Amino acid sequence: MNRAPELARLVRFYENIERASVRAQLTQIYAPGARFKDPFNEVCGIEPIIGIFVHMFAQVEQPRFVVTSTVLQGDEAFLTWEFLFRMKRFSKAPQCIRGATRIRFNAGGAVMMHRDYWDAAEELYEKLPLIGSVMRWLKRAANN
Repeated sequence: MNRAPELARLVRFYENIERASVRAQLTQIYAPGARFKDPFNEVCGIEPIIGIFVHMFAQVEQPRFVVTSTVLQGDEAFLTWEFLFRMKRFSKAPQCIRGATRIRFNAGGAVMMHRDYWDAAEELYEKLPLIGSVMRWLKRAANN
C-alpha cells in the first residue's frame, strides 16, 4: 500500500502545527492506541500524545517544525526535521533542535508508532543557563 498521502498529511500537520487545532488533527492522524517516544516521553494512546503537544505549547513560544527530508518504504517512514521555537523562560533568542522521526502506519493509514531521535544534551541542555555550562564542560572533558 502506498502511504504517500498519509505521510504528506503528517508533514503538513507538523509544518503548520497550531495550538487551537492540535487535538482535532492528532485524532485524525494518530491511531487511538498509538505509541509515542522521544527523549523525555514514552506514552501509549492518543490522549497522552495530545498531552505532550499541549505541554509543548505551554513551554515554548512560536513552535514550528520544518521537515527537511522524508523516506517512505511500505508502512514505515523516516523524517528529518528542525524544530524552531523561542523559550518562554531563559533566553528569548530563536532556538533550533535538529532531529529525526521514525513512523509506522497501521492498515488504515493512521500513525501507530512515532519515535523521535534527537540529542537532548547538545540540542537543549547546552542552551540552558546554569546546566548548559556544566554540559559544555562535561562534553569538553569527555573529548580530552
